[in-house]
Amino acid sequence: MKVAILCVRDPTGQTGGAERFYEGLYAALREHGCDARIVHIDSDESTFEAIEDTYLRCYDFDASGFDAVISTKTPTYLVRHPNHICYLVHTLRVFYDMFEEAFPYPSAQVRARRTLVHRLDTLALSPPRTRRVFAIGHEVAKRLTTVNGISAQVLHPPLSFNRFHTGRFGDYIFLPGRLHRWKRVDLSINAMRWVRSPLRLLIAGCGEDEGSLRALAKGSDRVEFLGRISDQQLVELYANALAVAFVPLREDYGYVTVEAFRSGKPVVTCSDSGEAAVLVEDGVSGYVVTPNAREIATAFERLARDPGLAARLGEAGFAKSQALRWDNVVPKLLWALRQPEVVR
Repeated sequence: MKVAILCVRDPTGQTGGAERFYEGLYAALREHGCDARIVHIDSDESTFEAIEDTYLRCYDFDASGFDAVISTKTPTYLVRHPNHICYLVHTLRVFYDMFEEAFPYPSAQVRARRTLVHRLDTLALSPPRTRRVFAIGHEVAKRLTTVNGISAQVLHPPLSFNRFHTGRFGDYIFLPGRLHRWKRVDLSINAMRWVRSPLRLLIAGCGEDEGSLRALAKGSDRVEFLGRISDQQLVELYANALAVAFVPLREDYGYVTVEAFRSGKPVVTCSDSGEAAVLVEDGVSGYVVTPNAREIATAFERLARDPGLAARLGEAGFAKSQALRWDNVVPKLLWALRQPEVVR
């Protein structure tokens, strides 16, 4: 079966978890005997006109040379093909769960644009246009049900890059990822003001809010910004951390949690952090706290004072990560593609 994995690509070249997801899905499909191809469509989200253009190009994309299509991130699911399923990364979040964050005082035009996006997404993701919808996490599935009235089966994707290992339990909390306000790195920086143990916060990554975050941490010798790091550096920073902080707002999935678990490290997350709060079991594989700097600091402090506890929680997280395998995902996708009739 010749399968197109239809993906969007940031024209700036910026990559992240979505790109790792595409590569992992590609490799897993090929291991299951499919002639899989990753097909990129450039997606500029800087203006609504650019978003509309991407919607049109996905709708007009000629997929006739493939036996099947798996769409992924918005708006690739507008593709027209008789054997199409969606494994959804996420819809356009500024018009879904982040609408109030992005547009605190929306104009009539902005509201109309949101309505248009919802309508197009609902039509595209409904049968017969899409045979079946899968989602990478419960947060993504919940948005579809609430806004579009569409059900999606959750299939947590495993890691595609997997050189992670457990090292020592060092004197730092590790926080990797994009420095964007939705990731709420500021919560962890502010938490360090309440930590009394000799603990550091190492922040890896770049992003739009790096300047303001550096300003927030100015004067603290316990918060370090590492910038962009190599894969090998990432692996070692995970391996030798005491724990990992991951406190975003309503995260779709977040490979950070799974990478931390594969490194045998507990994760400190928040009750409104989306899928991270689903994957982390409070007091078992990490801590799920309210999105408050002092609560996060309490979790950091508890782990700093008892590295043995951190190790036990990390072991539980590692055991959970072992169940995340592509062998549990790909057969379900292929089953949906091989059905003779539309799966409702």
